Amino acid sequence: MSSLLFSASFNMIIPELPNHLSKMGGGEHKGLIIALFTLTAGISRPFSGKLTDRWGRVPVMAVGSVVCFVCGFLYPVISSVALFFLLRLVHGFSTGFKPTATSAYVADIIPQNRWGEALGMHGLCFSIGGAIGPAVGSFIAQNYGINPMFYSSSLFALLSIVIVINMRETLQNKERFSTSMLKIRRTEILEWRVLPAAVVTLLSYSGYGVILTLIPDWSEYLGIGNKGLFFTAYTLSSILIRFISGKVADRYGRIHVMIVGLFIVALAVLLIGLGDSIEGLIAGAIIYGIGTGILSPAVNAWTIDLSLPQHRGKAMATMYIALEVGIGGGALLAGYVYSDNVTRIPHIFIVNSFIILIAFFYVIFWNQKNKSRT
Repeated sequence: MSSLLFSASFNMIIPELPNHLSKMGGGEHKGLIIALFTLTAGISRPFSGKLTDRWGRVPVMAVGSVVCFVCGFLYPVISSVALFFLLRLVHGFSTGFKPTATSAYVADIIPQNRWGEALGMHGLCFSIGGAIGPAVGSFIAQNYGINPMFYSSSLFALLSIVIVINMRETLQNKERFSTSMLKIRRTEILEWRVLPAAVVTLLSYSGYGVILTLIPDWSEYLGIGNKGLFFTAYTLSSILIRFISGKVADRYGRIHVMIVGLFIVALAVLLIGLGDSIEGLIAGAIIYGIGTGILSPAVNAWTIDLSLPQHRGKAMATMYIALEVGIGGGALLAGYVYSDNVTRIPHIFIVNSFIILIAFFYVIFWNQKNKSRT
């Protein structure tokens, strides 16, 4: 529930941010909306991973939700493009902390042979928040104005905080917070054991960065009033498949499930680029949701499989760093190639589908080299 509310909090403002930025005079920099958010999310991962393994899962989760709560109140008072982007940088710290600690928390309380199922269910709740957020955010913005939407984002974050602070800590040998925990050595940035999972995550999530950047304007171009409709359709299909995808990954292996998921994701992004109708866009959204719903639990469980118990926080941080780089890089490149020229959008999606296929072939190659570890 805490992850559902947290996800809804930061997702509900995304569909309206491109238009909000255009009204502020920064329409040509729409790619930075997501890229800057993911930049600080990625930078903060080594810190959140270390703090998760030493300070505790619960306080790190709380920090992420608190950032969302504060930022929701600051968006309405920001009137310049420069300050808007500064706030996006700050807001990114939220996703740098909350998911890292939550994934480690889930792994602590669930036996290894059910990690795929458990992380799939956690992803399910996160996805429900992702479905509720954009639809609710766009509805509030259209009927009551942009500022009430931002305040509603803060309310969702506050409810997430209330749940988190009542959760039992699972970290053994928890340490008191000290500033020394914020000193990161090079060896503490990445968990090398999980780099294969990080590669797959980076390449596959580049498509999500493209979607976050371009879908709001593409939806408007196709005549869809509620810009959150795509995200709702994709998330609902992702939710439905997650009821079984995690269990399948536990039973038949992470690798085989990831191969299927990557192929479907690449196909979905290609279809979004080739389709030029409302029906085509929603169909692409549904297929994309199915693909990510299959892929995500398997990759998360694979990350835990490859890591050591005492480094779960760092392992998940490494995977999420790759996620942020993928989303941020995809968003940045898509935004600058797009440059408010809607005719370029289909080509961007088509090219990105081939990038995702690289991850597909990488997993097949890794499987051939490491069959005993799949």
